[in-house]
Amino acid sequence: MYTYRTHGTCSKFIDVELDGKIIKSVKFIGGCDGNLKGISKLVAGKNIDDVIALLRGNTCRNKPTSCPDQLTYALEEAYKAQNINE
Repeated sequence: MYTYRTHGTCSKFIDVELDGKIIKSVKFIGGCDGNLKGISKLVAGKNIDDVIALLRGNTCRNKPTSCPDQLTYALEEAYKAQNINE
C-alpha cells in the first residue's frame, strides 16, 4: 500500500495498492465521498498507463488540478516505490 499526499484538492491523501501496473485498489481520504468511491471502483483492475492517459490534466472548478488528476501522480509514485522495494 502506498499513501500519496495530494496537492490542491479537497481530498488529503490517496491510498494506492498495485500489482505491477495493475491497480488493485484506490482509497481517497477526504473529498467528495460518493464521486471518489465511484472513481476508485472504475479504476480497479485497470492498467495505470491507461488511467493516467485518461485522467491526467482533469481540473476541478477554478483549480489547476482535481482528485482524478492527483490520482495520476499517486499512481506514478506508487509504481516507482513498488519497483524500488523489489
